[in-house]
Amino acid sequence: MRSISRRNLLQSFGWGTAAMWASPVLSRVATSADRRLNVLMIPVDDLRPQLGCYGDGRIVSPNLDRLAATGTLFRRAYTMVAVCSPSRTCLLTGCRPDTTQVFDLVTHFRQNLPDVVTLPQYFRQQGYETVGMGKVYHSGLNDQLSWSRWVDVEAGPAWLDPRTQEWQARLRQEADEKKMTQAERGRYTRGTATECLDVPDSAYLDGAMTDRAVAELQDLAKSGKPFFLAVGYHKPHLPFIAPKRYWDLYRRQDISTALNPFHPKNMPAGAVDSFPGEMGAYCDARGLAARQKAAGKQDWPEEYARQVIHAYFACISYVDAQIGRLLATLEETGLARNTVVVLWGDHGWHLGENGTWGKHTNLEWATRSPLILRVPGLGQEGRVTDGLTEFVDVYPTLAAACGLPVPAHCEGTSLVPLVRDPSRSWKNAAFSEYRKNIEGVGCLGYTMRTDRFRYTEWHRRNEPGTVVARELYDHRRNHDENENLAGDPAHAPLVQELAAQLKAGWKAARPRL
Repeated sequence: MRSISRRNLLQSFGWGTAAMWASPVLSRVATSADRRLNVLMIPVDDLRPQLGCYGDGRIVSPNLDRLAATGTLFRRAYTMVAVCSPSRTCLLTGCRPDTTQVFDLVTHFRQNLPDVVTLPQYFRQQGYETVGMGKVYHSGLNDQLSWSRWVDVEAGPAWLDPRTQEWQARLRQEADEKKMTQAERGRYTRGTATECLDVPDSAYLDGAMTDRAVAELQDLAKSGKPFFLAVGYHKPHLPFIAPKRYWDLYRRQDISTALNPFHPKNMPAGAVDSFPGEMGAYCDARGLAARQKAAGKQDWPEEYARQVIHAYFACISYVDAQIGRLLATLEETGLARNTVVVLWGDHGWHLGENGTWGKHTNLEWATRSPLILRVPGLGQEGRVTDGLTEFVDVYPTLAAACGLPVPAHCEGTSLVPLVRDPSRSWKNAAFSEYRKNIEGVGCLGYTMRTDRFRYTEWHRRNEPGTVVARELYDHRRNHDENENLAGDPAHAPLVQELAAQLKAGWKAARPRL
């Protein structure tokens, strides 16, 4: 990939002033005379831990890299469920999936937890103005009690390419002729999986939302009232769409495809989605996948795979630029000195690794996602921790960072002690879950990531005590999780030990504070 200097990068995006937020203002420790700490929370959809600050030099992510350089980067942070709504539900309620009982994209958490106080709702009860926009809760499952104000951002259609719009018009006509249900129609009429057009950032939803978020921050700075602002970005979720200038940061020929485009050896059937997975809903991918299958192939052609990865990288850089505008506004308004910033991805995403394109697994690429936290006054600039952390920890962390009592219902642990001492002893495991059909049986899969191993048990859903299958991956031998070792007799004592640890659960894994 061609080298890009920091100066040229900022000039090419027209953000010359965006760099100012990296100034050393954060070294100032807040005093009792300061007003209460605000919170800027930035969820990012489907974001892999593939950023410059996470050690990937291919990715152009200068703003997230600088956020990490002025805060704490959690190198091993894990979601509770690797799909949008369940993951966000756990983080925003502070409860684990066995408590929320949300495993799909249609169940609202208040059906099972009608009285739970969510993270933004708790700050609202403490006198904060809570404002949300974008994708915070899953689309269509917002929570009115959480917000003082919800901001609806208007933008144009998701696809702007006239050729794609014509294609969609034909598909809508076909859907009408076939009398499809609403759900079938929505899937059938989706546009292309990627799009590259020379348009302004605000032509797409995330750019338009950033315009509104900048204005909100400016108004909140004038009000003087403590605030909790959540700005939820949709990209890099499919479809992978970003303005052309972000595509231009990468050369297609420099992009490599996954080194392990195959299901793990000895993996139980069903633990990973079969090809084409999530991408099969998009009009250009659908036909291509059918042709690949007819030819006996279970992956995308090399060039199309490179196109998809290129598009995903462009989306990361596009969102990074929008976040840079938010952080620059914090600096310009003086809010940076008393505003906690937390950025999290709701889960990861497989770009062909383990033979799948999407999330929906209990493997490392789906369960691990970025988590970056900046708290004024903690002197945490540039800290990195390998402590095992979980997104259910975000709720108690923000409460503690802002001097608020941690609600008793929270099933996570405040990360403030880990921020103060990134090398201290911490959790001995992180836990995630996922529902799938394994070997043709409906199962709930419990997975546990320890310092060295990932251990998973698939329990029969209607007989929770019955284990249908097990998985064991040794990250010291192979961090790509290419071979399931659970059935190897040589590992039987280890499987027994990890099974006992998994059964003991998250309460037994908590750090000693």
